[in-house]
Amino acid sequence: MKQILLINDVVGHSHVGMVAMMPILTYMGHATYNLPTALVSNTLDYGKFNVLETTDYMRGTLPVWEQLGFRFDAACTGLMFSEEQAKIVSEYCERLHDAGTTIFVDPIMGDGGRLYNGMTNRQVELMRNMVGMADLCFPNYTEASLLTGIPFRNEGMSWNEACQMLDELCNLGSKTAIITSAHVEGKSCVVGRRSTLPVNGVLQQQCEGQYFKIDYEEIPVLFHGTGDIFSAVLIGNLMNNNTLRVSTEKAMDVVSSLIDRNRNLPDKEGGIPIEQCLDLL
Repeated sequence: MKQILLINDVVGHSHVGMVAMMPILTYMGHATYNLPTALVSNTLDYGKFNVLETTDYMRGTLPVWEQLGFRFDAACTGLMFSEEQAKIVSEYCERLHDAGTTIFVDPIMGDGGRLYNGMTNRQVELMRNMVGMADLCFPNYTEASLLTGIPFRNEGMSWNEACQMLDELCNLGSKTAIITSAHVEGKSCVVGRRSTLPVNGVLQQQCEGQYFKIDYEEIPVLFHGTGDIFSAVLIGNLMNNNTLRVSTEKAMDVVSSLIDRNRNLPDKEGGIPIEQCLDLL
């Protein structure tokens, strides 16, 4: 059992963010803890929402945790709401990393070629800094485009362009990288790049080559929170000593199965009721 810290927002109405991730990681056998970056009333695409940023809480909590000697095998960062908050999280994760913690970064900012409601270009800069300290980052195609400055195209990328985008993510500092919701040469896929060096907490198979591409059949249903589900299953499998590619495949399979099972739910913004679907893990 690994000790995993999630640093992300807590959404009151919707199975997204930590609400979606914690049941998955717990079911997969890990002790899961949380440091909320904000309390959010509901997903932003409802059009109306309320956000309570928790920077003061974080500022007071982290010294207590350090005095108590709390340690984590892995930490995963998500949505950041201010420059001060990102600085606090970055400095804390650097100290964790120095002590052997694997750092995962999900640079949550946007999808479909645009930033999420309420997100600004300042968030892009903050996320670039977070990616710079990651052992593994996993943006979607939109977020990878924002981070690297490579233009987003509705028709997607060539294989060479996908490899270039992965290279640019690693040039920002991330040791390994995955891009989800990609479109490469007409296929929906997830692409990834491993490191040529060992990475703590990310098991890699050197014989598979430095880059990989895994195609999938897109289900024409949009649920909020599927990226969080992917992240949790990916991290859970990596922490259970599966390789980067195998963990990616397992996360893709779970997301596909969850969407298929719940495709007729009326409120897609509310996300997938993950607690009722843990058997698919």
